[in-house]
Amino acid sequence: MLNIDKALIRELAELLKDVGLTEIEVESGGHRIRVACQGTQTFMQAAPALTAAPAPAAIPAPAVEIPSAKSAGAVPSPMVGTVYLSPQPGAAQFVTVGTRVVEGQSLLIIEAMKTMNPIPAPRAGIVSAILVRDGQPVEFGEALVVIE
Repeated sequence: MLNIDKALIRELAELLKDVGLTEIEVESGGHRIRVACQGTQTFMQAAPALTAAPAPAAIPAPAVEIPSAKSAGAVPSPMVGTVYLSPQPGAAQFVTVGTRVVEGQSLLIIEAMKTMNPIPAPRAGIVSAILVRDGQPVEFGEALVVIE
């Protein structure tokens, strides 16, 4: 009989709610646990791990061009982590589209390894686009905002 760690499932469900994800999956000791939220219901599934997962279907490129970190004015992520657009839950965002910023002003926070890292504006200008959403995971070099 499979021994399910209910505390782990509760922790994963809480993590989903905290960061706004709809699904999370972890694998350990040859077992896989998947927790998914749809609407207000939470579904949990535990299954033995498979040796290989099928390749995801190709997703067509979006019609709108998303600026890359090398685009003029784009501010790239200096690290891998989770983006937070405000200093704390419920607070106003650091910046919004149209905000005039000065060099060194905090644009957002990236949480990496339980450390909150403010991301400063590399130059003065006006924020013309915010390319990430609150709670979104980001990769090193991913464009975060565009300053014109």
